[in-house]
Amino acid sequence: MTDTLALTSSLEDYLEAIYNIIQEKKAVRVKDIAQRLKVSSASVTGALRTLAKRNFLNYAPYDVITLTAEGEKLAKEIVRRHEVLKDFFVKVLAVEPDAADEAACRLEHGIPPDIVNRLVKFIEFIEICPLGGQELIKGFQRHLESGAKKDLCEQCINLVKERVHSSDESVDDVARQIPLSKLNIGDKGMIKRIKAKGSLKKRFKEMGVTPGTVIEVERIAPIGDPIEVKVMGYHLSLRKEEASKIEVEIL
Repeated sequence: MTDTLALTSSLEDYLEAIYNIIQEKKAVRVKDIAQRLKVSSASVTGALRTLAKRNFLNYAPYDVITLTAEGEKLAKEIVRRHEVLKDFFVKVLAVEPDAADEAACRLEHGIPPDIVNRLVKFIEFIEICPLGGQELIKGFQRHLESGAKKDLCEQCINLVKERVHSSDESVDDVARQIPLSKLNIGDKGMIKRIKAKGSLKKRFKEMGVTPGTVIEVERIAPIGDPIEVKVMGYHLSLRKEEASKIEVEIL
C-alpha cells in the first residue's frame, strides 16, 4: 500500500504541477516542472526520484515522466482541494482570483476530504438558496466596501418574498429542465434527473453526477464534443451524447 501519509506539502506541489502540465501539454519535462514551481532542475530531479520510489510516478533520466494510477488519483484529489478552496475564496469571500489562487496553494495541504466536501456543498447552497444566491454574495461585497446597513437587509427580505411568490406561480420544475448538452460555457445547473441506464448510470454515480448536485460547464470542444464540466470540485470530460442524458435546471 502506498504511503500517502508521509507525503510532504512540497511533494504534493510537485504531484499537482505534474498533473496540471500533463493536462496542458500531454507530456512533462523536468524543465517544465522547474519553471512551474520556480525551483532548480536539481530540486525537481530529487523530488521525482522520491515520488517514483513511493510509486506515484514513473521516472528515469531522459525518459517520459508519467503518473501511476495511484499518483493520478492523489493528484486529482490535490487539484480538487485547490479548486474548492479557490472557488470558496472567489465566489463566497469575494477575493481576487490571483490572491485566491495563492491562498489556496498555501492552505490546500492536509485538509480532510469530508471538510472539502462540506465546502463544496456550502458553495452550492450559497449559490442556489433563495435566502442566498448571487444577491447574498454581492451583498457581502458591498458590506466589505461600506459595512452592513439595515435598509439593505430589509430589501433582501422583500426580494426573497417576491422570488418565492414568483416561483409558486411559475411553470412546474419539469418544464424548466433542459439537457446539460444545451448549456453554454460558464453556465451552471442543478442536476434534476439522470436519464442514463446501466453502466453509464453507474459511472455517473461514481463521478458524483447525481440529482441535487450543481454542475458547471467549463469548456466545450470546437465541434461541440466533448464537454468539460466541474462537479463537486472534480473536472470531468463528457461526450455530448452522455451530457444529453443529464437534465438540469439552470441556476
